[in-house]
Amino acid sequence: MNHQRTVFSQRITPIHRDRGLALLTRAGLLIATALAAAAAHAQVAATGPAAPASDTSLTWHGITLYGIVDVGLQYDTHGAPISDYHPAGSNDIVQSDSNRSVFGVTPSNLSQSRVGLQGLEPIPEFGDWSGVFKLEVFFNPQSGDISDALKSLALNNGKALANRSVGIDSSVAGQIFQQSFAGLSSPTFGTITFGRQNTLLADGVAKYDPNYASQAFSVIGLSGTAAGGGDTEDRRLDDSLKYVATFNHLVHAGAMYKFNQSTGGGNNAIEGDLGFEYAGASIDAYYVKVNDAVAAGTLSATQVAKLPTLAQPVAAPATAVPGSLGVTAANSLTGTISDNTTFGIMGLYDTGAPKFFFGYEHIKFANPTTPLPPGFTDIGGYKLAFVNNTAYDNAKILQVYWAGVKYAVMPQLELTAAYYGYHQNAYGTGAAAGCTTNVSGTCSGALDAISFDADYRLSKRFDVYAGLMYSIVYGGLSADYINRINVDPTIGVRFKF
Repeated sequence: MNHQRTVFSQRITPIHRDRGLALLTRAGLLIATALAAAAAHAQVAATGPAAPASDTSLTWHGITLYGIVDVGLQYDTHGAPISDYHPAGSNDIVQSDSNRSVFGVTPSNLSQSRVGLQGLEPIPEFGDWSGVFKLEVFFNPQSGDISDALKSLALNNGKALANRSVGIDSSVAGQIFQQSFAGLSSPTFGTITFGRQNTLLADGVAKYDPNYASQAFSVIGLSGTAAGGGDTEDRRLDDSLKYVATFNHLVHAGAMYKFNQSTGGGNNAIEGDLGFEYAGASIDAYYVKVNDAVAAGTLSATQVAKLPTLAQPVAAPATAVPGSLGVTAANSLTGTISDNTTFGIMGLYDTGAPKFFFGYEHIKFANPTTPLPPGFTDIGGYKLAFVNNTAYDNAKILQVYWAGVKYAVMPQLELTAAYYGYHQNAYGTGAAAGCTTNVSGTCSGALDAISFDADYRLSKRFDVYAGLMYSIVYGGLSADYINRINVDPTIGVRFKF
């Protein structure tokens, strides 16, 4: 691992260093300008007219309309053309297809843009129990499209890396509702809900990430690897039953189960959470087991050419009709299938001024005990035209870790600094066994990222932000990458209601 870092550092020329310093300097100027504007606004607010005395609620008969519109400008030193469909729009961290510098309007940099309805209806006949529900839609404000990460993958089918736009897997696959559940809630006994909903692990990442799962400034916010227990498509689960409860304001616990279905996910999943809170400190431990987890990817040109000849497997393969798999370049993807097991621990400590965060996950990927067939219908109705059920003859171990601090320097202004890291073992066989270079994606490898950002609230519902994230990959995690470094200076605005 250290050898790989040394070799790579020798490839960074003085010109690259000068450019990197210039980019960081410009990003610092962006942040300084935003903070200066915030300070000027604060001065005007102190002497200007008083705010209105009342604030109209968007709750009617227990049903609340809420939402976020988040949009900004971003420059990626090594990115890909911005997608109209991927929830983040841009790559944010360096990806295999990071093929050029990109500047443009990006969605959902600090928070996912969304609109939703949630409701709570007391049931007097059952003590303190209430009926609850939530419906939530994700959208891309720069294009007006419903967010659909799997479409961003499919639009790149058959294209070489150097010609691709942003395409990254996600649990957000064009579904009308990213959360759609109902259930019962009691302050005494907890909340039980049924439907499509965030996992316990995703709730933990949102709570214990110093950037609260921001996509522009957090690796674990952009990538659902940590929140999905190995694969981002499991960040939210269809057909799931979820229970959470808090006892004596000190202990909280949760359990979740996904039922086995033929669509919307490969197989069943189970999650557990146990946590404690005391005197500003909070800590949670997680266990997650996902069977037939899917990592979707873009089709190569060779695979696209084979689509018309693919046949549905039947008892007598010789009678299968070419093309009967029902796949096209518009609806098809590749799928790497695995059974994933995750152990995680996350915590924070709020001192009253700075707030400190940390997290660690150990994720094991193994070959699935129940392989998925070609033509399997994945989330969003997309087809897995080509599947790999044997990617992990040796178990892959991915460690995810992070730490950071959030500091409110004044009531309206928060500053955040964070570090994120990945490390994977060498899990290849044959010539790739034990390798530490980038000759194969099965070699040991790592990702490091640091981010700095500032958020200033101009009013209760409107804020401005500026920041950047620097990311670099090594070894097996950089296999087939065009570039290995990205910096993403970003500014933007966010309206919440």
